[in-house]
Amino acid sequence: MRGDKIVKQNKKRIYGGLLAVVMTLLLGGCTFSQNKTEKIRDLEYTIMNEKELPEELKAEIENSKEAGFKYTYSDGQYLYIANGYGKQETGGYSIQMKELYLTDNAIYFKAELYGPQNGETVSKASSYPYIVIKTEMMDFPVVFE
Repeated sequence: MRGDKIVKQNKKRIYGGLLAVVMTLLLGGCTFSQNKTEKIRDLEYTIMNEKELPEELKAEIENSKEAGFKYTYSDGQYLYIANGYGKQETGGYSIQMKELYLTDNAIYFKAELYGPQNGETVSKASSYPYIVIKTEMMDFPVVFE
C-alpha cells in the first residue's frame, strides 16, 4: 500500500514538473512573438476622401457604416485601410491618425475617434465617421489597435 502512495505522489510531481515546463515554453513563446511587434519603420500614407475611393471599397463602407468596420482593400497598386466607428447620434466627430507602421509580421494601424467639444454646435443628424488611408502595397495582415 505504502508503495502505491509513493508512486502516486511521484506521478503528481512528474505531472507538475511537466506542466511547469510546458507553461514556461508557452510563456517564452509569447514573449518571443511580442518581439515581432517591434517597429521596423513608419509607413507613409494619404488620408483619402470619399470621391477618391475605389468603387468596390465605397460600396463596402456604405453597407457597413452603421455598425462600424475594419477593412483592408487592395487595387493591386495600393493598400487601403479603412476604419469606421459606426452610427453616432450627432455630427461633430473627428478622427485622428495616430500610427501606421510595419513590423516583421504585420502592419499596425491606429486611429482615434474624438467627439464634439463641449459647447460646440453640432448637427443633430446622425453621422457615420470613418477614415480611409492609402499606403504602399504590402502583403502583410493589418492589426487595428
